[in-house]
Parts: sequence; C-alpha cells; structure tokens
Amino acid sequence: MEEQPIQGRSSHCALSYRERHWSPATLNWNRNSLPGAGAAMKTPAPAWTCGLALVLLLLLAVLQTTTAQKNGIDIYSLTVDSKVSSRFAHTVVTSRVVNKADTMQEATFQMELPKKAFITNFSMIIDGVTYPGNIKEKAAAQEQYSAAVARGESAGLVKATGRKMEQFQVSVSVAPAAKVTFELVYEELLKRRLGVYELLLKVQPQQVVKHLQMDIHIFEPQGISFLETESTFMTSELENALTTSQTQTKAHILFKPTLSQQQKSLEQQDTVINGNFIVRYDVNRTLSGGSIQIENGYFVHYFAPEGLPTIPKNVIFVIDKSGSMRGKKIQQTREALIKILDDLSPKDQFNLVPFSEEATQWKPSLVPASAENVKEARTYAAGIQAQGGTNINSAMLMAVQLLERATREELLPSGSVSLIILLTDGDPTVGETSPEKIQRNVQDAIGGQYSLFCLGFGFDVSYAFLERLALDNGGLARRIYEDSDSALQLEDFYQEVANPLLTAVAFEYPSNAVEDVTQDNFRLLFKGSEMVVAGKLRDQSPDVLSAKISGQLLMQNITFQTESGMAEQEEFPSPKYIFYNFMERLWAFLTIQQLLEQIVSASDTEKQALKTRALGLSLNYSFVTPLTSMVVTKPEGQEQSQVAEKPVENKNRHRNVPLGHGVFRYHSMGNRRSGMTAAENFSSRLGPPGPLHHRHSSYPFSNPNPRLTDMLLETISTSPPSGKLPAPSALTQAPSVILPLPGQSVDRLCVDIKHSQGPMNLLSDPDQGIEVTGHYEIEKAQFSWIKVTFRNPQLQVHATPEHVVVTQNRRSSAYKWKNTLFSVMPGLKMTEDKAGLLLLSSPDKVTIGLLFWDGPGQGLRLLLRDTDRFSRHISGTLGMLPMALRSGHPQKSPLPSNKQCPEFLCVSQPPCLYPLLIHPLFLRPVLPGCALGAPNRGR
Repeated sequence: MEEQPIQGRSSHCALSYRERHWSPATLNWNRNSLPGAGAAMKTPAPAWTCGLALVLLLLLAVLQTTTAQKNGIDIYSLTVDSKVSSRFAHTVVTSRVVNKADTMQEATFQMELPKKAFITNFSMIIDGVTYPGNIKEKAAAQEQYSAAVARGESAGLVKATGRKMEQFQVSVSVAPAAKVTFELVYEELLKRRLGVYELLLKVQPQQVVKHLQMDIHIFEPQGISFLETESTFMTSELENALTTSQTQTKAHILFKPTLSQQQKSLEQQDTVINGNFIVRYDVNRTLSGGSIQIENGYFVHYFAPEGLPTIPKNVIFVIDKSGSMRGKKIQQTREALIKILDDLSPKDQFNLVPFSEEATQWKPSLVPASAENVKEARTYAAGIQAQGGTNINSAMLMAVQLLERATREELLPSGSVSLIILLTDGDPTVGETSPEKIQRNVQDAIGGQYSLFCLGFGFDVSYAFLERLALDNGGLARRIYEDSDSALQLEDFYQEVANPLLTAVAFEYPSNAVEDVTQDNFRLLFKGSEMVVAGKLRDQSPDVLSAKISGQLLMQNITFQTESGMAEQEEFPSPKYIFYNFMERLWAFLTIQQLLEQIVSASDTEKQALKTRALGLSLNYSFVTPLTSMVVTKPEGQEQSQVAEKPVENKNRHRNVPLGHGVFRYHSMGNRRSGMTAAENFSSRLGPPGPLHHRHSSYPFSNPNPRLTDMLLETISTSPPSGKLPAPSALTQAPSVILPLPGQSVDRLCVDIKHSQGPMNLLSDPDQGIEVTGHYEIEKAQFSWIKVTFRNPQLQVHATPEHVVVTQNRRSSAYKWKNTLFSVMPGLKMTEDKAGLLLLSSPDKVTIGLLFWDGPGQGLRLLLRDTDRFSRHISGTLGMLPMALRSGHPQKSPLPSNKQCPEFLCVSQPPCLYPLLIHPLFLRPVLPGCALGAPNRGR
C-alpha cells in the first residue's frame, strides 16, 4: 500500500524562534487570519514550535550533537535515523564535521538519550581511519578508566541529565582541513504508559547545518491507531521541511530543512533548531490474547486487552510529614493527595497513614470512597503539617496491619486489589533505621499479599532502598523531582496504578515450541499499560505457536487464547522500517532489563548467577549496561582511554534537576526570552497609547501569529476619541475576555462581572463539543483558573497563573507560560508563543486562546475567535451575552441592553474598566454606564 501524506497532521519541527523588528504599522483581520491589532505594531513572528507528537512511546531520544564552537569547526552533515519495529527502537545519530581553521581545533560530539536505552556502538572516523568503541566487562575497563583519571583526563563520557535522559559526550582534536565522522547507536524497547508509546529526540546543533535530516520509520503489525506529534522548535518557515505519511501499519516522518529555513533571520546565521521532537502513538487492540509476532527464530507477545472492567482497589497512602517535607514539598503533597482522593472510585476503599517520628492513621480501618468520606479525607489531608523525624518502619507496618485486619474481618470487597503507596523524601532517622532490616520487616509483613509502590521525593532519599522495598513486594519505585510540577508528578503516577484490570497473570506456551522465555508471570495488569513476553523458537517447533494467558478478574478465572502461524506471519517490510535481527535484539534487551531488576531484590547467592547471565548477554549483543563499559579509542597523542558507563539512578543524590530537561511529565516548551515581562516586552514595542488604526493581515491561521495578544494590548492602550487619557485604572486593568464577533467594525463591548458564585460556566456548545469554565475572583478582578474541555479529541486544558496542564486519556502534561509549543493531534492543534498566548484550534471549531498576562492587572485572559462557528445551542455566561455569538448578521442581532443582560453582567464601551471584553463588535449603540461608577465613553 502506497503511503499518503497525512493532511493536516504534518508538523514542521521549527527549531527556534525567529525574531523580527517592530515598526509603526496598523493591522486588520479577517476570518482566515489571526485577529489582532496594535498601535505602532508590525507583524511579529515568534517561535512557534512545531509539534511532532506521534503516539509512540519510543524514541525518548534527546539529541544534542557536535557543539559548533566559534573555532572553525563546521558541522556540514547531521542525521538522525530512527527505526521503530514492534515497539523496539533503533536510533543512529551521525555527525560529520570539518576543521576550517588554520590550526588544530577540538570538536565535541554531544547528545542525550533515554535512561532506559542501551548504547550499542560508537565510532569516530578521522581522516579515513576508524576508531571504534569497544564494549567490555566493567571490571576489565576499570584499569583503563583509572589510568585516565590518574592522568587528569576526563574519563567518564555518560552522565545523567534531567529526569529521563543521559548525556553522551566525547571530544577529539582535529587537524586543519581534516574531517571527522561521529556515529552513535542506541536501542530501546518502548514502554506503554497511560495508553501511549513515546519517542523524544532533542536537537541542538548550535549552528546551521548544510545537510540536516531526521528520518523516523515506524512499523506496527497490529496497526497504528493513534499518532500525534509535538515539538518545541518548529517555526512557520520550517513547516515545509517536515512531511508525515501513514498507512495502516506504517508511519514515516521526515524533517529536512534547508539552510535558510534553519537561520534565525537573514542577518543572523544562528540556528533556530534547538528543542524537543516528540512522537507518540498506540496500536489497535481487541479483547483477545494479544499479538504474537515472529521473526528469524524469535517471538514477542504483547498483551493489553481492551474492554475489561476495572477491579476495585483498597489503597493506603503512607505520607511522610517529617520536618524535611516542610514548605513546598508538603504543600505539593497535600495538593496531589486531595486530587487523588477525588479520583477514587466509589467502589474503592482507602485510608491515610501520615508519619514523622510516629505513624498515625486517619481512620481505625479502611473506609469506602463515598462522597462524604472523600470530603472528610480532603479536609484531613489539607491540615497535614510537616515536623519531626522519619519513622518509615513503623508507618509501613501500620499500613500492612490495616490491610490484614480488614482482610481477616472480611471487610474488603471480594476480588479487590490491595495497594500501599509510600511517599518519603529522606532516609529513616527514627525507630528502625537500618534499610536492610526495614526491607525484611516489610517483606515478611506483606507476605506477597499486597503490592507496594514507593515514591522518593527529591534526592535526599536512598533510591536503591526504595527500589528494593518496592520490587520485593510486587511494585515499583519512582523518583518525584522537586519542582513546580511535583504535585502533577504524584497525580500522574497514581493514574498509572489507579485502574487494575487483572491479577495473577500467567503466560503458557507449548514446551516443545519455545525456550529461554522472559518473565511470564505478573502480579497485576493496569489499564493503559502492556505486558511483554519474548523468547526463542525451538528448531523443531510446530507450524503454529499458540499461547494461553490466564488471570483473575473479580474472583473469577479468565483465560485468553491466541496463536500465530509461522507461515501466516506478515512478512516484515523493507530494511528502511526494520533493522537486522531486531526481534532477537528485542529479546536480549528485555531479558537483560528484567535480570537487572531481579538483581536488585535477589539474595547474595542468587545475585552472582543473575549478573553472570546479564553480563554475557550484554557482551554478546554489545549493550552498555550497568555491568559493562565502552572504551573509546582515539588517535595517538590524545586521551587514549575514555570510558562510557551506564549511570546508576541512586548515584544522583543531592542533585537538583531543572524542570526543562526531559521531564517525567512536565515538558519544557523552548527557550524563554530573558529579562522582560510580557508587559515590558509588549510596551516596548507598542510605544505610547494612540488611536487605533488597522491594516489588512494576510497571515493564514495555519501559520499562527500572536495577533490576539496584540489585540489585547491595543484594547488596553487605546485612548478615547476625546484625546484625553482615561483614568489610570482603565489603562492598567487588562480585560479578562476578548471575544471577537463576526463583522468588520472595530467597536468593542466591555463586560463586568458584578458577582460570582464559585466556578462559572463561561461557554458550552454541545454541537462544537467545547466547554469553557473558570473561577473568577471579584476582589482581584481576574480568573484564578480557566478550564477548556473538548469532546473530540477527549482532552482538557487547565490554565492557572503557574502553568497549563493538558490531560488526555488520564495522561497529564504541564507546560510553562511563555515557552514555545506546537502540537498536532487528530482534530486539534495546540500552539503557544513566547508572549504566553496558547491557542487551541481546529478547522471547524471556534478558536480558543488562553493568555497569562503579567503586566498591570496581571492574571489569566480568555480570547475567542471564529465565533460564527458557535451553534444555536450555545449556553453559559458569555453565551448569554450578545445573540451575535450565534449570527454573523448585525441587523438580526441587536446588542442587548443592560436590562437584557444577565444580572451579574454589565456592558459598556471602551476604554475598558471591566474584566470581560468583547472585541471587535460590529454594533455601535452607545450604552449607559453601569456598575463601579465607571462612566461610559462613547465614540
């Protein structure tokens, strides 16, 4: 089947922000362009990052290649070739440089790759001579490593950076006119989390590159059901450099910008390419035994059935409230806990065990998650204060005893699942303080009956201790990073374990058909995740490979059957979609990964055998793992023995990780412009307030510009016809809503909210599938939050002054204001510029804008355009305003008088003293002033 470009989905990876100068000008707008106007403004072209968010949890590969220092080193070619075959990603990064200086110069190759990935090869070709990286047992490489350190050389090549990434870096001296080719290869098995696979590449060439190309091929025999892209470096100039095509089982993404497209401007030779390139996807699924895929004597079995009901859970939250949690940590923990309590199902049971020097329980036993109990628990959680020491042992035993008592007294729902979630930020300091004894005590108490999940808050806690505690008891550990999104990280983790589907899952295959099978027994299957089993086929295996998967669902045994014929297997596509022996390498990768996990919780006698097997596979398949090292050789006279080793998570203690570097769920959206607030930035371009003028704008909506932002500033700064400046409050209070209506008039309507009772339904249109709600604070005359909900795609955008949180399929991502973003998904485009304007658009829907205004009267602003697309079924505070919302004919839509308006609204013309602004309005009646004693100013 021939691949066809996906209309409306191709996203161009704009890699930077293109600056333009402003000059006095006027502007107008039509329905095909972004509205906006500004006294003394010219069209800005900020950095709109082009999203390449394919739903593929694959290549979380952050790439930062050859640092082009201003020293004559020129990168003339940079390519990233990624092949994803059945979730297994193989990435090759190739950088070619030349020394154009007259003297010897140093070239540095630098890139970031996912922590879960294994480097498989690195080589340098210098003047035709290849210098390979050799993978050895760590002990064997230690002598070379130690010798390099003793000589004062920088021997370590790989270090942890950010939350999900590791950085690889190597430098080499290059003679004049000499060329060097760097090539790095790494592989990763994409893990399904909350319903998607994800691939992330970070591109930072730091100079324009003559031949720059990113080439991604995806092949999924089950069929690709969902594909989205997201990027933080896409500009409108780069859009034509990106093409995306898709068939039922394949997807291809190619990004190949020209030199001119990469430049910030004609005057500036710096590159705009600097940021993330993300691909997310999922595959087709049914209520079945999953998909078995076979290639070259190996098989892989993916299991994630659709349509299963959720099993009720009994969950105990064990919360550290010791003195080290004081301040922001306990505040964020309370915030997350309250949100998690709201997400409990009425069928669930729960309890809270906060602890410091002593552990306490909220209730003497677990209670149902009824509305009344949740409300009471929220109040209790909001009052948790941090002080005292850390007694983990006592708290954990109390949690186990609560579950034991409830089980013994038959108080738990039959067939339910019991979970313990521990959150702590430090090592034990009170009571039993030996990690080994605590591990034994907890394991003995749990006795395999419950699952334990451990969350380590920050870097003052021993992650190795928490990891073993969790793996000993059928759970997993996760680090929570100290940052503004810590509460969201906690909520996100909870969503991963919130919906158990099956317990005691076992895979069975004919013993005469397979051997060397990876883990085939699992305690729990959660919604949005996936179980993966791989193995070898025996030489005399039957023509059909069958599998039986058994598990328990609500106290009932359930069995799935599936089979795959050797001859019936779809023939794998051309080499551009797969790489040599990829399924064998997938099996080896998964086996090593599981052996390393088993080593964490194994006894001393078991550890050696596990290490021996994992080491043998690592060496046979050339993987840099915690048991191996790669020795990088260089030309004579340079550092001879640099060593690349896999960083260990627990060695990163006492290290702060900034939010913007490959965050767990909090995605940075580009480089912020430093120094100026939005207000200062705007005012510096606006000049003094003056009368409003317009000119025609030819920018199509598909090539966004922050015109709505300009329109907001114009509204604030426009002086009245009399030439007299309005009262200072009129100039300093930015309107909270801008609502362009059909028509060409420049008149505007100001709206005042006299009073507000809690959250307001601002707009609701069932035909459009859009709902906008918000909480308006009368005292501050601003919104504390605005929430936009879409029905198709099912997505929610929650904006606060701190950040924007986008939730889709229980997966949340947080984005900072004033960072660029370009995300394209089926049915919706989401963009943000450096001025802080977030636009949500679709070809057939009303465009919704959200802006955090940090100038005078700072707060959230709501902007709407294409309002003629509203249906006649619109309702809500703004929907109750002008009937013109539903009509493009002014003569048929007279402006309502104040008597006709809702009692909590008041309308007048600008300059606006009121928090809501409808702009521009095609009707011109002069309205009587009302509310707040503000005089109406006619034209």
